[in-house]
Amino acid sequence: QVQLVESGGGLVQPGGSLRLSCAASGITFTFYTMGWYRQAPGKQRELVATITSSGNTGYVDSVMGRFTISRDNAKNTVYLQMNNLKPEDTALYYCNADWRRIYWGQGTQVTVSS
Repeated sequence: QVQLVESGGGLVQPGGSLRLSCAASGITFTFYTMGWYRQAPGKQRELVATITSSGNTGYVDSVMGRFTISRDNAKNTVYLQMNNLKPEDTALYYCNADWRRIYWGQGTQVTVSS
Protein backbone atom coordinates (compact mmCIF):
# COMPACT_ATOMS: atom_id res chain seq x y z
CA GLN A 1 0.00 0.00 0.00
CA VAL A 2 1.40 3.36 -1.06
CA GLN A 3 1.42 6.12 1.51
CA LEU A 4 2.67 9.68 1.34
CA VAL A 5 2.47 11.35 4.73
CA GLU A 6 3.10 15.08 4.97
CA SER A 7 4.02 16.92 8.14
CA GLY A 8 5.44 20.23 9.25
CA GLY A 9 2.63 22.61 8.43
CA GLY A 10 1.34 25.21 10.82
CA LEU A 11 0.73 28.87 11.53
CA VAL A 12 3.62 31.24 10.96
CA GLN A 13 4.00 35.01 10.76
CA PRO A 14 4.97 36.72 7.51
CA GLY A 15 8.71 36.45 7.00
CA GLY A 16 8.89 33.24 8.97
CA SER A 17 9.99 29.76 7.93
CA LEU A 18 8.62 26.25 7.89
CA ARG A 19 9.97 22.93 6.69
CA LEU A 20 7.53 20.43 5.28
CA SER A 21 8.33 16.73 5.14
CA CYS A 22 6.76 13.94 3.14
CA ALA A 23 7.55 10.37 4.08
CA ALA A 24 6.85 7.80 1.37
CA SER A 25 6.23 4.10 1.75
CA GLY A 26 5.14 1.34 -0.59
CA ILE A 27 7.06 2.72 -3.58
CA THR A 28 10.61 2.47 -4.89
CA PHE A 29 11.29 6.03 -3.87
CA THR A 30 14.43 6.52 -5.98
CA PHE A 31 12.46 5.98 -9.20
CA TYR A 32 10.01 8.78 -8.52
CA THR A 33 9.99 12.47 -9.29
CA MET A 34 8.68 14.05 -6.10
CA GLY A 35 6.73 17.26 -5.99
CA TRP A 36 4.99 19.71 -3.74
CA TYR A 37 1.70 21.24 -4.78
CA ARG A 38 -0.58 23.65 -2.98
CA GLN A 39 -4.20 24.66 -3.10
CA ALA A 40 -5.58 27.82 -1.59
CA PRO A 41 -9.31 28.23 -0.89
CA GLY A 42 -11.20 28.95 -4.10
CA LYS A 43 -8.15 28.36 -6.28
CA GLN A 44 -6.85 25.51 -8.37
CA ARG A 45 -4.10 23.27 -7.15
CA GLU A 46 -0.73 24.51 -8.39
CA LEU A 47 2.70 23.01 -8.68
CA VAL A 48 5.20 24.55 -6.25
CA ALA A 49 8.39 22.55 -6.69
CA THR A 50 9.68 19.27 -8.06
CA ILE A 51 12.79 17.17 -7.68
CA THR A 52 13.69 14.36 -10.04
CA SER A 53 15.24 11.03 -9.16
CA SER A 54 18.60 12.50 -10.17
CA GLY A 55 18.12 15.59 -8.02
CA ASN A 56 17.18 18.17 -10.63
CA THR A 57 14.83 20.77 -9.19
CA GLY A 58 12.21 23.15 -10.51
CA TYR A 59 10.11 25.87 -8.93
CA VAL A 60 7.14 28.03 -9.71
CA ASP A 61 8.27 31.64 -10.15
CA SER A 62 6.44 32.90 -7.07
CA VAL A 63 8.57 30.80 -4.69
CA MET A 64 11.91 31.00 -6.51
CA GLY A 65 14.64 32.02 -4.10
CA ARG A 66 12.45 31.44 -1.05
CA PHE A 67 11.64 27.72 -1.16
CA THR A 68 14.03 24.79 -1.50
CA ILE A 69 13.01 21.23 -2.30
CA SER A 70 15.30 18.36 -1.37
CA ARG A 71 15.13 14.61 -0.92
CA ASP A 72 16.76 12.00 1.28
CA ASN A 73 16.60 8.71 -0.59
CA ALA A 74 17.85 6.78 2.45
CA LYS A 75 14.82 7.99 4.40
CA ASN A 76 12.32 7.92 1.51
CA THR A 77 11.53 11.52 2.36
CA VAL A 78 11.16 14.74 0.42
CA TYR A 79 11.35 18.16 2.07
CA LEU A 80 10.24 21.66 1.29
CA GLN A 81 12.12 24.38 3.14
CA MET A 82 10.04 27.55 3.01
CA ASN A 83 11.64 30.85 3.99
CA ASN A 84 10.38 34.42 3.94
CA LEU A 85 6.81 33.19 3.91
CA LYS A 86 4.10 35.51 2.66
CA PRO A 87 0.34 35.54 3.30
CA GLU A 88 -0.20 34.42 -0.28
CA ASP A 89 1.67 31.19 0.52
CA THR A 90 -1.27 30.17 2.71
CA ALA A 91 -2.64 26.91 1.34
CA LEU A 92 -3.00 23.19 1.82
CA TYR A 93 0.30 21.69 0.68
CA TYR A 94 0.33 18.25 -0.95
CA CYS A 95 3.13 15.84 -1.63
CA ASN A 96 3.15 14.08 -4.99
CA ALA A 97 5.05 11.07 -6.34
CA ASP A 98 5.17 10.62 -10.10
CA TRP A 99 6.56 7.64 -12.07
CA ARG A 100 4.28 5.52 -14.22
CA ARG A 101 1.60 6.23 -11.62
CA ILE A 102 0.86 9.31 -9.59
CA TYR A 103 0.29 9.26 -5.87
CA TRP A 104 -0.84 12.02 -3.50
CA GLY A 105 -0.59 12.67 0.19
CA GLN A 106 -3.41 13.97 2.32
CA GLY A 107 -1.99 17.47 2.67
CA THR A 108 -0.68 19.68 5.43
CA GLN A 109 -2.01 23.18 6.12
CA VAL A 110 0.27 26.19 5.98
CA THR A 111 -1.14 29.47 7.23
CA VAL A 112 0.88 32.68 7.02
CA SER A 113 -0.70 35.42 9.07
CA SER A 114 0.15 38.05 11.64
